[in-house]
Amino acid sequence: METSLGKRIKALRQALRISQEELAQRLELDRASLSLIENDKRSLKADELILLSKSLNISIDELLNLKSSTEVVLEKPQKPKEKKTDLRISVPRKNLKKFKEVLLYILGKVGAKPNVGETVLYKLLYFIDFNYYEKYEEQLIGATYIKNHHGPTPIEFQSIINEMIENKEIEVVKSKYFQHLQKKYLPHQEPDLSVFNANEIKVIDDVLQKLSGMNASTISEYSHQDVPWMVTSERQKIDYESVFYRTPAYSVREYSNDEIQTH
Repeated sequence: METSLGKRIKALRQALRISQEELAQRLELDRASLSLIENDKRSLKADELILLSKSLNISIDELLNLKSSTEVVLEKPQKPKEKKTDLRISVPRKNLKKFKEVLLYILGKVGAKPNVGETVLYKLLYFIDFNYYEKYEEQLIGATYIKNHHGPTPIEFQSIINEMIENKEIEVVKSKYFQHLQKKYLPHQEPDLSVFNANEIKVIDDVLQKLSGMNASTISEYSHQDVPWMVTSERQKIDYESVFYRTPAYSVREYSNDEIQTH
Protein backbone atom coordinates (compact mmCIF):
# COMPACT_ATOMS: atom_id res chain seq x y z
CA MET A 1 0.00 0.00 0.00
CA GLU A 2 1.42 3.38 -1.01
CA THR A 3 2.15 5.79 1.85
CA SER A 4 0.54 9.22 1.58
CA LEU A 5 2.71 12.32 1.24
CA GLY A 6 1.69 13.57 4.68
CA LYS A 7 2.64 10.30 6.35
CA ARG A 8 5.99 10.26 4.51
CA ILE A 9 6.74 13.79 5.70
CA LYS A 10 5.91 12.87 9.29
CA ALA A 11 7.99 9.67 9.16
CA LEU A 12 11.02 11.50 7.71
CA ARG A 13 10.71 14.30 10.26
CA GLN A 14 10.59 11.82 13.12
CA ALA A 15 13.48 9.77 11.72
CA LEU A 16 15.61 12.94 11.65
CA ARG A 17 14.42 13.82 15.17
CA ILE A 18 13.04 17.16 14.06
CA SER A 19 10.13 18.49 16.11
CA GLN A 20 6.96 19.59 14.40
CA GLU A 21 7.57 23.11 15.70
CA GLU A 22 11.11 23.21 14.28
CA LEU A 23 10.08 21.94 10.85
CA ALA A 24 7.18 24.37 10.75
CA GLN A 25 9.61 27.24 11.36
CA ARG A 26 11.86 26.03 8.53
CA LEU A 27 8.85 26.00 6.20
CA GLU A 28 7.77 29.44 7.46
CA LEU A 29 4.46 27.95 8.65
CA ASP A 30 2.67 27.73 11.96
CA ARG A 31 2.58 24.35 13.67
CA ALA A 32 -1.14 23.92 13.00
CA SER A 33 -0.57 24.18 9.23
CA LEU A 34 2.19 21.57 9.32
CA SER A 35 -0.08 19.29 11.34
CA LEU A 36 -2.73 19.60 8.62
CA ILE A 37 -0.11 18.72 5.96
CA GLU A 38 1.09 15.66 7.88
CA ASN A 39 -2.51 14.51 8.25
CA ASP A 40 -3.17 15.00 4.51
CA LYS A 41 -5.70 17.76 5.18
CA ARG A 42 -3.71 20.51 3.47
CA SER A 43 -1.65 20.41 0.29
CA LEU A 44 1.85 21.81 -0.10
CA LYS A 45 2.61 24.87 -2.19
CA ALA A 46 5.56 24.77 -4.60
CA ASP A 47 7.80 26.98 -2.46
CA GLU A 48 6.94 24.93 0.65
CA LEU A 49 7.84 21.74 -1.19
CA ILE A 50 11.27 23.15 -2.08
CA LEU A 51 11.91 24.20 1.54
CA LEU A 52 10.72 20.80 2.75
CA SER A 53 13.06 19.00 0.36
CA LYS A 54 16.02 20.99 1.69
CA SER A 55 14.97 20.62 5.33
CA LEU A 56 14.61 16.84 5.12
CA ASN A 57 17.66 16.44 2.83
CA ILE A 58 15.69 14.49 0.24
CA SER A 59 15.01 15.22 -3.40
CA ILE A 60 11.53 16.34 -4.41
CA ASP A 61 11.29 13.28 -6.67
CA GLU A 62 11.94 10.93 -3.76
CA LEU A 63 9.62 12.89 -1.48
CA LEU A 64 6.81 12.64 -4.02
CA ASN A 65 7.75 9.00 -4.62
CA LEU A 66 8.23 9.65 -8.36
CA LYS A 67 11.28 7.41 -8.54
CA SER A 68 9.08 4.36 -8.01
CA SER A 69 8.23 4.55 -11.71
CA THR A 70 11.80 3.74 -12.74
CA GLU A 71 13.41 0.33 -12.57
CA VAL A 72 17.12 -0.34 -13.12
CA VAL A 73 18.28 -3.84 -13.98
CA LEU A 74 21.90 -4.95 -13.80
CA GLU A 75 22.33 -7.66 -16.42
CA LYS A 76 22.88 -11.01 -14.72
CA PRO A 77 20.89 -14.25 -14.41
CA GLN A 78 17.84 -13.53 -12.31
CA LYS A 79 14.17 -14.24 -12.09
CA PRO A 80 11.95 -11.90 -14.10
CA LYS A 81 10.25 -9.21 -12.04
CA GLU A 82 6.50 -8.86 -12.14
CA LYS A 83 6.52 -5.16 -11.25
CA LYS A 84 5.60 -2.95 -14.19
CA THR A 85 7.44 0.33 -14.59
CA ASP A 86 7.40 3.32 -16.92
CA LEU A 87 11.13 3.13 -17.66
CA ARG A 88 13.39 0.09 -17.62
CA ILE A 89 17.15 0.57 -17.95
CA SER A 90 19.33 -2.46 -18.67
CA VAL A 91 23.00 -2.04 -17.79
CA PRO A 92 25.42 -4.26 -19.79
CA ARG A 93 28.15 -5.89 -17.70
CA LYS A 94 30.86 -4.02 -19.62
CA ASN A 95 29.26 -0.65 -18.75
CA LEU A 96 28.68 -1.84 -15.19
CA LYS A 97 32.40 -2.58 -14.79
CA LYS A 98 33.31 0.90 -16.11
CA PHE A 99 30.74 2.58 -13.87
CA LYS A 100 32.14 0.81 -10.79
CA GLU A 101 35.75 1.63 -11.60
CA VAL A 102 34.95 5.31 -12.24
CA LEU A 103 33.16 5.45 -8.89
CA LEU A 104 36.12 3.84 -7.12
CA TYR A 105 38.48 6.26 -8.88
CA ILE A 106 36.40 9.30 -7.86
CA LEU A 107 36.04 8.10 -4.27
CA GLY A 108 39.76 7.38 -4.04
CA LYS A 109 40.60 10.86 -5.31
CA VAL A 110 38.01 13.11 -3.66
CA GLY A 111 35.63 10.92 -1.64
CA ALA A 112 37.23 11.97 1.66
CA LYS A 113 36.38 15.65 1.07
CA PRO A 114 33.64 16.66 3.54
CA ASN A 115 31.48 18.19 0.78
CA VAL A 116 31.48 15.10 -1.48
CA GLY A 117 28.23 13.31 -0.71
CA GLU A 118 25.82 11.52 -2.98
CA THR A 119 24.46 14.67 -4.68
CA VAL A 120 27.96 15.87 -5.58
CA LEU A 121 28.82 12.40 -6.90
CA TYR A 122 25.79 12.53 -9.23
CA LYS A 123 26.98 15.77 -10.79
CA LEU A 124 30.63 14.69 -11.06
CA LEU A 125 29.53 11.58 -12.98
CA TYR A 126 27.30 13.70 -15.22
CA PHE A 127 30.03 16.17 -16.18
CA ILE A 128 32.56 13.36 -16.68
CA ASP A 129 30.18 11.59 -19.05
CA PHE A 130 29.00 14.63 -20.99
CA ASN A 131 32.37 16.40 -21.19
CA TYR A 132 33.95 13.24 -22.55
CA TYR A 133 31.17 12.81 -25.10
CA GLU A 134 31.58 16.41 -26.20
CA LYS A 135 35.32 15.95 -26.76
CA TYR A 136 35.41 12.50 -28.34
CA GLU A 137 31.82 11.70 -29.42
CA GLU A 138 32.10 8.45 -27.49
CA GLN A 139 30.65 7.42 -24.16
CA LEU A 140 32.90 6.99 -21.14
CA ILE A 141 30.48 5.49 -18.62
CA GLY A 142 27.35 5.93 -20.70
CA ALA A 143 25.04 6.27 -17.70
CA THR A 144 21.43 7.37 -18.16
CA TYR A 145 20.74 10.78 -16.63
CA ILE A 146 17.30 12.11 -15.79
CA LYS A 147 16.52 15.78 -15.29
CA ASN A 148 15.08 16.60 -11.88
CA HIS A 149 14.90 19.58 -9.54
CA HIS A 150 18.38 19.00 -8.10
CA GLY A 151 20.03 18.53 -11.49
CA PRO A 152 21.04 15.49 -13.56
CA THR A 153 20.65 12.16 -11.75
CA PRO A 154 22.17 8.87 -12.98
CA ILE A 155 19.33 6.41 -12.54
CA GLU A 156 21.60 3.35 -12.53
CA PHE A 157 23.52 4.72 -9.54
CA GLN A 158 21.55 3.23 -6.65
CA SER A 159 21.36 -0.29 -8.10
CA ILE A 160 25.11 -0.31 -8.81
CA ILE A 161 25.92 1.14 -5.38
CA ASN A 162 23.78 -1.54 -3.71
CA GLU A 163 25.66 -4.26 -5.56
CA MET A 164 29.02 -2.73 -4.61
CA ILE A 165 27.97 -2.54 -0.96
CA GLU A 166 26.83 -6.17 -1.07
CA ASN A 167 30.21 -7.16 -2.58
CA LYS A 168 32.00 -5.10 0.11
CA GLU A 169 33.66 -2.92 -2.54
CA ILE A 170 32.43 0.20 -0.76
CA GLU A 171 30.57 1.12 2.41
CA VAL A 172 28.01 3.82 3.03
CA VAL A 173 28.24 6.24 5.94
CA LYS A 174 25.95 9.04 7.10
CA SER A 175 27.54 12.36 8.00
CA LYS A 176 26.73 16.03 8.49
CA TYR A 177 28.07 18.79 6.27
CA PHE A 178 27.33 22.03 8.08
CA GLN A 179 23.65 21.55 9.05
CA HIS A 180 22.87 19.11 6.24
CA LEU A 181 22.76 15.34 6.52
CA GLN A 182 24.53 13.61 3.66
CA LYS A 183 25.32 10.11 2.45
CA LYS A 184 28.98 9.36 1.76
CA TYR A 185 30.70 6.30 0.31
CA LEU A 186 34.07 4.91 1.34
CA PRO A 187 35.98 2.65 -1.10
CA HIS A 188 37.40 -0.67 0.13
CA GLN A 189 39.57 -1.28 -2.91
CA GLU A 190 41.61 0.53 -5.53
CA PRO A 191 40.14 1.10 -9.01
CA ASP A 192 41.27 -1.08 -11.90
CA LEU A 193 43.12 1.51 -13.98
CA SER A 194 43.48 -0.89 -16.88
CA VAL A 195 39.87 -0.15 -17.91
CA PHE A 196 40.73 3.51 -18.64
CA ASN A 197 42.59 5.09 -21.50
CA ALA A 198 44.66 8.28 -21.20
CA ASN A 199 41.89 10.53 -22.54
CA GLU A 200 39.40 9.16 -20.04
CA ILE A 201 41.72 9.74 -17.10
CA LYS A 202 42.39 13.29 -18.32
CA VAL A 203 38.70 14.18 -18.52
CA ILE A 204 37.94 12.61 -15.14
CA ASP A 205 40.83 14.41 -13.45
CA ASP A 206 39.86 17.71 -15.07
CA VAL A 207 36.29 17.48 -13.78
CA LEU A 208 37.43 16.47 -10.29
CA GLN A 209 39.94 19.31 -10.14
CA LYS A 210 37.40 21.95 -11.15
CA LEU A 211 34.19 20.69 -9.53
CA SER A 212 34.95 18.46 -6.55
CA GLY A 213 35.34 21.46 -4.23
CA MET A 214 31.71 22.51 -4.71
CA ASN A 215 29.05 21.60 -2.20
CA ALA A 216 25.76 20.00 -3.20
CA SER A 217 23.89 23.29 -3.60
CA THR A 218 26.58 25.00 -5.68
CA ILE A 219 27.20 22.09 -8.05
CA SER A 220 23.45 21.57 -8.51
CA GLU A 221 23.00 25.24 -9.43
CA TYR A 222 25.94 24.96 -11.81
CA SER A 223 24.44 21.90 -13.52
CA HIS A 224 21.23 23.89 -14.09
CA GLN A 225 23.24 26.22 -16.34
CA ASP A 226 24.46 23.39 -18.56
CA VAL A 227 22.73 23.26 -21.94
CA PRO A 228 21.82 19.51 -21.96
CA TRP A 229 19.95 19.97 -18.67
CA MET A 230 18.32 23.21 -19.84
CA VAL A 231 16.93 21.77 -23.09
CA THR A 232 15.47 18.66 -21.43
CA SER A 233 11.95 18.45 -20.03
CA GLU A 234 11.46 17.63 -16.35
CA ARG A 235 11.81 13.91 -15.50
CA GLN A 236 13.02 13.10 -19.02
CA LYS A 237 16.23 11.40 -20.13
CA ILE A 238 19.02 13.85 -21.01
CA ASP A 239 20.23 13.18 -24.56
CA TYR A 240 24.01 12.96 -24.96
CA GLU A 241 23.72 14.61 -28.38
CA SER A 242 22.41 17.79 -26.72
CA VAL A 243 25.94 18.42 -25.46
CA PHE A 244 26.74 19.81 -28.89
CA TYR A 245 24.35 22.71 -28.25
CA ARG A 246 26.91 24.05 -25.79
CA THR A 247 28.58 27.23 -27.00
CA PRO A 248 32.33 27.14 -27.73
CA ALA A 249 32.88 29.45 -24.77
CA TYR A 250 31.36 26.92 -22.37
CA SER A 251 33.75 25.87 -19.63
CA VAL A 252 33.75 24.75 -16.04
CA ARG A 253 34.92 27.84 -14.20
CA GLU A 254 36.75 27.80 -10.90
CA TYR A 255 34.76 28.73 -7.80
CA SER A 256 36.12 30.73 -4.89
CA ASN A 257 36.16 29.29 -1.38
CA ASP A 258 33.31 31.60 -0.39
CA GLU A 259 31.14 30.30 -3.25
CA ILE A 260 31.99 26.69 -2.46
CA GLN A 261 30.86 27.14 1.15
CA THR A 262 27.58 28.83 0.18
CA HIS A 263 24.39 26.90 0.83
